[in-house]
Amino acid sequence: MSSVSMSSKKTPAASSSADLTDWRPEDNAFWESTGKRIANRNLWISIPALLCGFAIWLMWGIISVQMLNLGFPFTKEELFTLTAISGLSGATMRIPSSFFIRLAGGRNTIFLTTAMLLSPAIGTGIALQHPEWPLWVFQMLALWSGVGGGNFASSMSNISTFFPKRLQGTALGLNAGLGNFGVTTMQILIPMLMTMSVFGAFGGEPMTLVKDSGWLFGKIPAGTPTFVQNAGFAWVLGLVPISILAWFGMNNLRTVSPEIDSTVGSFAKITWLYTLAFIPSILGIYLYLPAPTGLGILNAWILMPLDIGAALLVMKLAAFGSMKANVAKQFSIFSNKHTWSMTALYVVTFGSFIGFSMALPLSITVIFGEKHILDAATGAWTHIKNPAAPSALTYAWIGPFVGAAVRPLGGWISDKLGGSIVTQCISAVLVIASTAAGYVMFLAYHSATPEQYFFMFMLLFVVLFMASGIGNGSTFRSVGFIFDREQAGPALGWTSAVAGYGSFIAPVVIGQQIKAGTPEYSMYGFAAFYAVCLVINWWFYLRKNAYIKNP
Repeated sequence: MSSVSMSSKKTPAASSSADLTDWRPEDNAFWESTGKRIANRNLWISIPALLCGFAIWLMWGIISVQMLNLGFPFTKEELFTLTAISGLSGATMRIPSSFFIRLAGGRNTIFLTTAMLLSPAIGTGIALQHPEWPLWVFQMLALWSGVGGGNFASSMSNISTFFPKRLQGTALGLNAGLGNFGVTTMQILIPMLMTMSVFGAFGGEPMTLVKDSGWLFGKIPAGTPTFVQNAGFAWVLGLVPISILAWFGMNNLRTVSPEIDSTVGSFAKITWLYTLAFIPSILGIYLYLPAPTGLGILNAWILMPLDIGAALLVMKLAAFGSMKANVAKQFSIFSNKHTWSMTALYVVTFGSFIGFSMALPLSITVIFGEKHILDAATGAWTHIKNPAAPSALTYAWIGPFVGAAVRPLGGWISDKLGGSIVTQCISAVLVIASTAAGYVMFLAYHSATPEQYFFMFMLLFVVLFMASGIGNGSTFRSVGFIFDREQAGPALGWTSAVAGYGSFIAPVVIGQQIKAGTPEYSMYGFAAFYAVCLVINWWFYLRKNAYIKNP
């Protein structure tokens, strides 16, 4: 196994009680006497911070649907740009975020990036009280919400440094799995909290639904007063105490982050790199989105690699002082072939989870929300409202809930059996389930009673979410096994950054194929990608002469 040896330099003295200079998780005596308690404390503060990050990153998928139901003066296509913008921004933010822990320390990073989420949360709550405001205001808030998506990379990099390799699958599975409950929490809480005046006079006046909406327990009829602003304001109740807990309860590991500046200096690095990441995001969105928001000259498949490359280039060119050397050092992961193989495998697992989480509400709404009637004379299909349609807001949370719930199980199983064998099994399941889901989507989209296929549709997507969740735990374990401790954190951050683009690509691909009348093609395409990655996993980690046998 190729590895990079740990530095033999003397570790600098701690600058505060939050900084730990002695950290030896692979030493069993140290782990049992000291390390376990500290590591678990950092983990259990990290989880709710990550949960809030996911919730704020992905909240525009639900908010945009409710804005449509409330009669905001934007087209359906304009509202769906909010989901695309937050998805792309969140994925791009993960690129600099993957380097934060070494540059600024875990405690400094988690505190500041969690506190940063107060801005899009409060801003969204204010903007949603003003339907007369222009679309660009909501698009800017969706862009800033991407910070919540970026936080995943730094969170996972941080937790990976606290635990011994034999426990990293479980620890990272817990952090990601329970943190990913932010998707489900958001999908359940936002529709529910919109029905009540949570903040009294401080929360503003309600708006009236002009179309039927829904929540966990069924439909909400048109004419119902709705506090849509709670979709933003509600997260303040969690972000404030969690930020305080992160500041007073978490630690910086000086063995991992040996060149931490002052706290203010660390905050400046994080803010600077996140600010830089907005440049390619804004430019990419402008080139991708159609007029009047953008130029509409790039498609999603060209935009994604350009955005990744631009973010890396901006970071490398704009880093200064000690940041420049540290960024250059962490770029060494790109010369390791396992960075690229594990990136593909992480797209299979987390990319599928986050992509399907974003695309499922739209798929339910379009495929099952209309009757699809064939005109025998012309051969043309007509799509009319389906009164028996299931509500996306009632069912969309189920898949992400299952995927997040089984993620720690995937990590635990992988700690016992090996990460790559678990990845191989779930890749095969994803191939079969994706193909079957595509066929069911074809049947439903060519039926006057599509609701008869809804149970099978949801069952197959639950299988997809379950497989991607278990597989996510297995890739966490594999990264900890394949890379040394110095490269594991940046590698986790990088792979999660690329996989985060699933939140952008999956809705775009499925949406385009629905518009073309062939939604099944999107799922067949995903199945083909899973099959290719099944071969990659076998070649690198399971065959007789694999580069690294895992197991």
